[in-house]
Order: sequence, then structure tokens, then C-alpha cells
Amino acid sequence: MLKRFWKDESAQGMTEYILIVALIAVAAIVMVKAFGGKIGELFSKSTGKIEKETTDSFK
Repeated sequence: MLKRFWKDESAQGMTEYILIVALIAVAAIVMVKAFGGKIGELFSKSTGKIEKETTDSFK
């Protein structure tokens, strides 16, 4: 009986996928932590410029 469980590898693929997803999640969190401020600045600048351009064109 123990030998059968030892050779059963049906859950191995799922475990590998879970590990890959976990690594991708950790990498995404690290990237957001590292570049989050700069990305926020870029969005703020671009939205400010869009607002300025649209209000200037309607005057």
C-alpha cells in the first residue's frame, strides 16, 4: 500500500503549478514595491497633462 502511494505522482503537476504561480505573485509584489512610486508619478503627470489639454481646448 505504501509503495503505491510512493509511486503515485498525480498531484506533482498541481504542486509545480502552485509553486510557479506563487513565484510569479512574489515577483509582481516586489516589482510593485520597487516601482510603484514612479508608476504613480507617471499616471499623475499624464492625467494632469490630459486635463490641462482638454480644458484649454474647450476655452
